[in-house]
Amino acid sequence: MSMASAVAAQDWAAQARLAVERALTQWVPEHASAGLGASMRYAVMGGGKRLRPLLCLAARRSVSAKEPLELREVLDQAALRAACAVELIHAYSLVHDDMPCMDNDVLRRGLPTVHVKFGQAQALLCGDALQSLAFELLTPEGAQVEPRVQVELCRLLSVAAGHAGMCGGQAIDLQSVGLNLNREALEEMHQKKTGALLVASVMMGAACAQAQLLPEGAVQHLKTYAAHLGLAFQVVDDILDVVGDTQTLGKTAGKDADMDKPTFVSLLGLPEAKALAQRLHDQAQAALVASQLPHTEVLSALAQEVIDRQH
Repeated sequence: MSMASAVAAQDWAAQARLAVERALTQWVPEHASAGLGASMRYAVMGGGKRLRPLLCLAARRSVSAKEPLELREVLDQAALRAACAVELIHAYSLVHDDMPCMDNDVLRRGLPTVHVKFGQAQALLCGDALQSLAFELLTPEGAQVEPRVQVELCRLLSVAAGHAGMCGGQAIDLQSVGLNLNREALEEMHQKKTGALLVASVMMGAACAQAQLLPEGAVQHLKTYAAHLGLAFQVVDDILDVVGDTQTLGKTAGKDADMDKPTFVSLLGLPEAKALAQRLHDQAQAALVASQLPHTEVLSALAQEVIDRQH
């Protein structure tokens, strides 16, 4: 990617991130019953990379080039709702993941976790409410989002978040403490726990499109990109848990080793884990090229950010 393209991608991502923040501020209720709104907003608005919303919006951008302007505006709005919905699912998963019955963590993004600040019962309800709100955003009243698009977005997100995706991966994770998983089993766990939602982010953006206007096989190449990116994200996460510090990470460093969890570092060693992350990044970039889609530079830049991130 040229310097000019990289700068343009960064500018676009900054504007997209701002649009997501504004929409979340609008859509996550401040005054839900009995203080629930405060915990919901705390869980969602406390920072974060917003990687999943950006992947969704960047994928939407890559498939929109040939659309008439009026249709593009409608589908852009659907994609913004999808981007926020996937972030709400991610936020709910972190709230529940941090609870004592799961990973029992006290820090998230450098702040006390939701159950530490609001109590376990409120944290449980907060996560439940965020999950419900995600699907509420995908199914607005009126004609803001076409019914066919609503259905597909709900299908993609529910599959990625459920037993075949994130929840299933978390169940495997909890059951694998103290076990020596082989690479195949470790990859399966993380393809579900982490990768499924990242893949869904890209596919939801791609679903906000007129499929007949796209190059043949383009959506499948986007899915391949997202699958490689999702696994690379987890490999880097495992690396950072070893080489990072709590202040930089914003969460407790060394937690995986302390809990005797299998990771790519414990399985492969640090040098090979780093090499694997780079190979996955290169495969993701190759899939973007193969898609023959225009405007994939933001997706390319996001893949580089995943490899380079320090937290």
